[in-house]
Amino acid sequence: MPRLLFGTHIVNTAPWPVARAMARAADVQRWHSVWTYDHMYSPLGAWLPVLAQARGESEETPCLNGWALLSALAPLTQRVRIGCLVSAITFHQPTVLAKMAATVDVISGGRLTLGLGAANYEPEHEAYGLPFPSLKERHDRLEEAAQIIRKLFKSTGRVSHSDGTFYRLHNAPFVPVGARPGGPPILIAGSGEKRTLRTAARYGDAINVGGSPAEVRHKIEVLEKHCEAAQRNPAEIHKTVGIMAYLTRSEEERQKILGVLHSYLPAAFVQTMPIGSAQQIVDNVSGYVGLVDEVIFLVQQAGLEVMEQFDQGVLAAFD
Repeated sequence: MPRLLFGTHIVNTAPWPVARAMARAADVQRWHSVWTYDHMYSPLGAWLPVLAQARGESEETPCLNGWALLSALAPLTQRVRIGCLVSAITFHQPTVLAKMAATVDVISGGRLTLGLGAANYEPEHEAYGLPFPSLKERHDRLEEAAQIIRKLFKSTGRVSHSDGTFYRLHNAPFVPVGARPGGPPILIAGSGEKRTLRTAARYGDAINVGGSPAEVRHKIEVLEKHCEAAQRNPAEIHKTVGIMAYLTRSEEERQKILGVLHSYLPAAFVQTMPIGSAQQIVDNVSGYVGLVDEVIFLVQQAGLEVMEQFDQGVLAAFD
């Protein structure tokens, strides 16, 4: 079977000793990348309470900051790529985010990927008093932020950005840009065909989309059209798909989780979620072979045992 790359979340709700051990394990296993997430509290507690309950989580579960956690994991690993999947543009001023990313990239020896997204969960913004603009404005901000960050990463001197709608730079020095010239790669997350994938074609080095293999294939075709308009080679863009994965101990447990998920989510969405035994997850993920470069498991139980089970039972099948 052709080889796929795999990434996984080091979930922010894992206790620090567990997160540290998971990152170190990933570094010596078959994982290509490890990721934190950019949320103020457990996203499972808010979005999928049934899985949160299965993991013992709620919105009150301790949740570490994704970027602070990433900076701690960077020097503890040597091989895997690292990143925050993804940084909400509503949470971060892009010039400050670029400096954070360049710093973590230096700490990691050039292994950071900077993930950017337009944000989509309004209650989290309301809870913390953060503005949540219209969808159009969030996408406008994402595109301008990606443009500015790209300018900063490619800078060899001072940078100005005076014609933007939301952000300004005035003769700004930016040193270092990261561990090497050009700075860390920029990943644009989201499946929006008109704006998100266009922004990725213009400024991204990688994308992260979701959906079934057929849906992802369509998204890549849209990306290719945007690349043609932007005079980009789509082969230069690292293509990743984010999918939720849950390794169950029995068919009874699998059916129970699937049953509850079907009551919360559309059937077509649930079908894209690899839930079950290691072989069932392999069968589900196989549809992405030859379509994307990397599969990133967005939700996974925390702990070394499940990391080993995924490594030996799932990732090994794609070597």
